[in-house]
Amino acid sequence: MRLSAHGLSPKGEVHWNLGWENLHSIAVERGEARLTAHDVLLVTTGERTGRSPNDRFIVDEPGLADEVWWGKVNKSTDPKTFDHLLSMVRAHLDSADQLFVKDAFCGADPNYRMPVRLVTEKAWSAAFMHNMFVRAESDELEAHDPEFTILHAPDLKASPSRDGTHSDAFVVLALDRGLVIIGGMHYAGEIKKAIFTIMNHILPLKGLLPMHCSANTDGENSALFFGLSGTGKTTLSADPRRALVGDDEHGWSDDGVFNFEGGCYAKLIDLSEEDEPAIYATTQIPGSILENVVLNADGTPDFANASLSQNTRGSYPIEFIENRTPDSMAGHPKDVVFLTCDAFGVLPPLSRLTPEQAAYHFISGYTAKVAGTEVGIIEPQATFSTCFGAPFMPRHPGVYADLLSAKIKRYDSKCWLINTGWVAGGYGNSSRIKIKWTRALLNAALNGDLDDVVFIQDERFGFSVPSTCEGVPERILRPRETWHDKGKFDNVANLLAQMFFENFEQYASGCSDEVLGAGPKPLVD
Repeated sequence: MRLSAHGLSPKGEVHWNLGWENLHSIAVERGEARLTAHDVLLVTTGERTGRSPNDRFIVDEPGLADEVWWGKVNKSTDPKTFDHLLSMVRAHLDSADQLFVKDAFCGADPNYRMPVRLVTEKAWSAAFMHNMFVRAESDELEAHDPEFTILHAPDLKASPSRDGTHSDAFVVLALDRGLVIIGGMHYAGEIKKAIFTIMNHILPLKGLLPMHCSANTDGENSALFFGLSGTGKTTLSADPRRALVGDDEHGWSDDGVFNFEGGCYAKLIDLSEEDEPAIYATTQIPGSILENVVLNADGTPDFANASLSQNTRGSYPIEFIENRTPDSMAGHPKDVVFLTCDAFGVLPPLSRLTPEQAAYHFISGYTAKVAGTEVGIIEPQATFSTCFGAPFMPRHPGVYADLLSAKIKRYDSKCWLINTGWVAGGYGNSSRIKIKWTRALLNAALNGDLDDVVFIQDERFGFSVPSTCEGVPERILRPRETWHDKGKFDNVANLLAQMFFENFEQYASGCSDEVLGAGPKPLVD
């Protein structure tokens, strides 16, 4: 398939499916990027260093869009506006001196993967595509016919008054046309999240559960880690004792779990070799891409420097993680883990959930947005993001919750809620929970070391909390004990419980009495 099939007639040179070495070399030559002391590509993305949810739209036209759950997250635009923006993008790409085409797949399981294509004016963006999607073999490239194509014009600026956009940037998904157009933003995360959103809309029609989660396995049993960016999906799934399946996006079929991606997109702020050795090592391997990382005078990364962004990122092929599954697939999960970053400081570091509580917390998706993951977020903010990935879920949350509940029951998965945020007074009054404590709790849960431990039911939230765990101070397991002012803890915990209740009202009509009864309840003296 040539670019004419996408309505393009480029005047400049077109590069088809170059390897990362050529793409990195061209990116440096054109001034798109520079190299670190380890010959790793370093890019800066300008004003936008995180996702821009207010600039993303889905075309409201007959077909797949009929089943979109419209609202604050899934915002619509009309076909006329899309056609206008599409013509702008095509004209812009046609005038580029060079274009870069990258063909790949979304989905490691050959039975469910989707062929995708990126057409971009930036060599480094094509290199990002190379890292983040499942790479096609040479014989597969010859017959590659993309179901969805991204036309990527980061240098093209829109005019809201003229073009019907929210700002000078836009991401627009046309579900039945097999097209995504992106303009005005260089942040690469928009590329992968656009395709993830499409998978989240299509796969439920086939009975598959798309999931915003990381996954790993001990060779026999797998574990899933749900959570928004910054809650620890990448960090906790990179475990030297368990093989990584993937760090962000997966599908759960009747055959097991499979990664959507061919790489990882790790947050790098405050990265240390001691806490995250596997991820740290990737930042020194040529082929990786660092986004918005500041370099020291000697050309090495300064991961503590957030002057460009809190959302510093590293993109690398999953092959750079030595301890991984060879096919990015695994069996059905024995454990399902929900990660939350509790800024209020009242949720325990680990809780065990009943199936009904799991459904409740999956639909609720409570966490805090962490600084830098979205434009305008400079400190953690409490939020409810349904299915731990609301920005990428086009369908009603009940669709995903029903699929998850059915699979948990069918495969008898244990469910856990882990708080990677704060205790001891909450954000501003203490540091985040130590990674070593979180790892100790997680490993104990996955290894069955908590099976014989006494659990205490939390009166307010209903879930069960372990009384002890080796390597973790006992008082940390019960957040109330970490607060100097117990009365203030009770008030804040009641406030959070009420927030859960008020948030869940919008989903109540589609949930069973058992799920409705699984939510927290404020305690009154």
